[in-house]
Amino acid sequence: MNLRDLEYLVAVADHRHFGRAAEACFVSQPTLSTQIRKLEKELGVELFERTPRQVLLTPAGEQVVVRARDVLRGADDIRAVARKAADPESGTVRLGIFPTLGPYLLPHVVPALHRAFPRLELLLVEEKTEEILARLRAGDLDAGLLALPVVDDRLVAEPLFREDFLLAVPAEHQLADGGDAVATSVLDGAEVLLLEDGHCLREQALAVCHLAGAAERTGFRATSLETLRQMVAAGVGITLLPELAVSAPVAASPDVVLRPFLDPPSRTIAMFRRPTSVQADLLPRLAEVIRSALSEAVPVEVLTAGGAPPGA
Repeated sequence: MNLRDLEYLVAVADHRHFGRAAEACFVSQPTLSTQIRKLEKELGVELFERTPRQVLLTPAGEQVVVRARDVLRGADDIRAVARKAADPESGTVRLGIFPTLGPYLLPHVVPALHRAFPRLELLLVEEKTEEILARLRAGDLDAGLLALPVVDDRLVAEPLFREDFLLAVPAEHQLADGGDAVATSVLDGAEVLLLEDGHCLREQALAVCHLAGAAERTGFRATSLETLRQMVAAGVGITLLPELAVSAPVAASPDVVLRPFLDPPSRTIAMFRRPTSVQADLLPRLAEVIRSALSEAVPVEVLTAGGAPPGA
């Protein structure tokens, strides 16, 4: 048994097809099939149930694949340790980020990260919060940018910044007049457009609505912030938008009026990582570059590593 055999095994488990698995591994199908058969013979058990239409894992195969993934991740960690020893700022960082943050944060920080770590490959994975957490715990991601709170003592948090929510209303709405800040009490009795289930921003906005006496607009749930913005522009209703989502380079809409709150609700973003990560020394430095880039570019409250504003 060797690492290549385990890679073949995991590929077949992922693709449930020997031909597609062989393509993914850049080998011929007979080569891959032969190695899988040799592995089954060595282990003395069938790992796959082969049918004319599909390939299924046997119960033993399910258990073996779980451990094969662990072994392959361990091998990747060994390679990462070696690369880090040779050049701490080279290699790859797999960073998870959720959809209501990624498009608005990344334009501000990716150029700064590239300048600070020119030899580092940054692989960005956009997923909802629960998927990022699952992949982070499993070792498929090196770090994740998530909104607090996240309760998991297996992960270490590096607070990055706090951003306020703004009230977004149609240009013809009664709250569109004037540029002064408004109290969250203006939401009392209002119906607010929200995102669909699974978005952490939905839960954050719901919490604000409940405190302010507002309710969710029934019959509509958006799949993205841009959909929310377009619904507001079309006069369908009002919503809450995070500060980064309405800051340059995002273009302002003449049909959407933004009002700040006197007592602004906010969300705090942190970088999460495993304390045992082979990149435990590098990731805090990435976090510091992100803080620095934001402090120069957008009006959010940048936090220190301890979670407080600088100088607090």
